[in-house]
Amino acid sequence: MGDENTALSAGDVRHLLRRTGFGAKPKEVEKMSAKYPTRGAAADKLLKFKPANFRPGGKDIRARQVSWFKYMLKGKRALQEKMVLFLHDHFATNNDTLGDDLQMANQNRLLRQGCIGDFKQLVKDINLDPAMMDFLDTVRNRKEQPNENYPRELLELFTVGVTDFQGNNNYEQEDIVQIARAFSGWRLNEKDDPFLQESRHDFMEDFPKRGPKVIFQTTGSFGPGGRSFTTLGEGATEIEEVIDILFEHTDSDGENTVARRIARRLLEYFAHGAYATSDPPTAAAADAVIAESGFDSNWDLGALIRAILVSDAFYETAGSGPATPRSVKWPIDYAVTSMRLLGMKLKGKDARLDGGARRRIVDHLSDMGQELFDPPSVFGWDWENSWITSRTVLSRAIFARDLTVARGNSATGFRPHKLMDTELTDPPAIVDAVTDVLGVSDRISPTERAILIDYLTDEGVQSSIDLENEDVVERKLAGLFAVVMQSPAYQLH
Repeated sequence: MGDENTALSAGDVRHLLRRTGFGAKPKEVEKMSAKYPTRGAAADKLLKFKPANFRPGGKDIRARQVSWFKYMLKGKRALQEKMVLFLHDHFATNNDTLGDDLQMANQNRLLRQGCIGDFKQLVKDINLDPAMMDFLDTVRNRKEQPNENYPRELLELFTVGVTDFQGNNNYEQEDIVQIARAFSGWRLNEKDDPFLQESRHDFMEDFPKRGPKVIFQTTGSFGPGGRSFTTLGEGATEIEEVIDILFEHTDSDGENTVARRIARRLLEYFAHGAYATSDPPTAAAADAVIAESGFDSNWDLGALIRAILVSDAFYETAGSGPATPRSVKWPIDYAVTSMRLLGMKLKGKDARLDGGARRRIVDHLSDMGQELFDPPSVFGWDWENSWITSRTVLSRAIFARDLTVARGNSATGFRPHKLMDTELTDPPAIVDAVTDVLGVSDRISPTERAILIDYLTDEGVQSSIDLENEDVVERKLAGLFAVVMQSPAYQLH
């Protein structure tokens, strides 16, 4: 059983950089291995950043999508951006519904600033985030008929979840009804600042038939009396009290419900999709990282991530065998990783790939099934195999082709001489150099390697490859890069 003192192999480091960032360049693997040789030291290095104040800029949502993409492509705080993507999915809102790109950009900055901080505080901040208030109807929550949209998702998606690890309900419909009362009357002023309009707030004396403002009378281990969220009085303090109570909720195993759910989701995100289940191994893995981090009391996301990154649960996906569990790369991960590893940039104000049909990056991502700032619903995107359809696989292949056929000596072009030794002539050595650049040498099976060599040599016709020949580079070497990027070994991590 490993821990923070466990030494990292090169394969472990490659896995760590892939899952917490956007690909692993050979030099980055060497540097990390030399300077941070243990799980704990490497995790501390990756988490040693102060969240940036960056907010995607631009005059419309397309420009802000490109702005965020380019920021990720720079890769200076890769783990930060991986967490922003996770939180963008967890607290999903979308511009398609809101039609307000500034609100989306401001929410993006809020998620970035909270990405390794206090998760309870982040949920309190989300309560009054203008994009969320509009998206889930808090701004339309009236005392006459309190709106249940935000309270329902607060419970179901953002905190405790519908059921616990034993399959028991974590809340009742009455809890949603009561929490909706707390959020009644909250509005946004002309500057998008939230405020409580008390004349529209549900006060108990106005609605005596609704009873006291109490939640969790049947779940959460609060006893039959439940918990009141008006101990500090009625009004603006109610929504913070609701969050404080939610974070005290315990499940039918007696464990903290929010901590277990967030730990499980982060294990699924950083390790692999098997942690989407609620089986005993998943519960054990979640409990272990919570115990390691103290997340059920300090709510420190950075500490929880560190516990995951030093755990065996995380490194069980670092192996190269066919039985090793894998995750499908998100489209944004696939695109950013590919461009980073190839050292390429987008061209022009509309951010196009400079090869193939010279299409915009936002169009490529849309075809692959992921538009930034536009998850399909409050449930976010479906992960893992849901990323893969006949259409999206073809779109990934087209993206790889268009990258590798981009010509020119600037960073918008594909320049293999910047990536590998182009004096190589031995076909197996060339294949190994390409898979090294793309970080999958340990993921390619002998059979797959033989197929790549066959491709390069026209099934053995060519015994030597001249990479000084421009036509060979454009036709064969670029094609080899594209084929590897289209392979399952590259699209899984």
